[in-house]
Amino acid sequence: MAGRLAGKTALVTAAGQGMGRAGVLAFAREGARVIATDVKPDLLKSLRDAAATMPVSTRVLDVLDDRAVQACVEEVGAVDILFNCAGYVHQGTILDCRVEDWDYSFDLNVRSMFVMTKAMLPKMIAAGGGVILNMASVLGAQKAAPNRLAYAASKAAVAGFTRALAIDHVKQGIRVNCVCPGTVDTPSLEERIQAFADPVQARKDFIARQPMGRLATAEEIAETFVYLVSDESSFMTGQAIFVDGGMSL
Repeated sequence: MAGRLAGKTALVTAAGQGMGRAGVLAFAREGARVIATDVKPDLLKSLRDAAATMPVSTRVLDVLDDRAVQACVEEVGAVDILFNCAGYVHQGTILDCRVEDWDYSFDLNVRSMFVMTKAMLPKMIAAGGGVILNMASVLGAQKAAPNRLAYAASKAAVAGFTRALAIDHVKQGIRVNCVCPGTVDTPSLEERIQAFADPVQARKDFIARQPMGRLATAEEIAETFVYLVSDESSFMTGQAIFVDGGMSL
């Protein structure tokens, strides 16, 4: 039986690990041809090994390099699915946040999404439409948490960007939604946990803020990705979908 994404092509950023990687594997499992991009070649190699029998191709891409993004889009051409997954979590209050930290947070979490979408959208419209999925967060889009100023602000911007993009292009066959996860057990989270003086306690603290009493897996979040880019969600656009284990309640 054909998968839910059979015949579709997807482009995914930050595809080397975590939720990007899970998204790539889920899309490919459902029949999509996936172009997986990441700034780190070693992560792409690991992804290729994991997806050896799947329709997945990889390419190195720094989403902060505008020219590289434009060149990638020109080479790839129109896709049916664009998944803007690249992101960064800055830890700290406004007193801990340098201007450079603020700028980097918005450059990677928001500006790169704008640049990629601006490059790809005309091609998608010309091809008859498609779906754009953006990575947001429960933080910023719905609530706050301590020491996440720049992150929450940038993810709130992603939610606003998603709604504005959706209303502007709904009549051109473009759907745009964003996913707002809670705390997900990814390599990125593990890096942040290990940066604490007491990593064991830090992990307990991350779990404690989840009402379900556990962290999400990237694979279960990816099931929402599949739904939002498939025809099953064909009447949904401009929505922020919370998959947060009750964190927003």
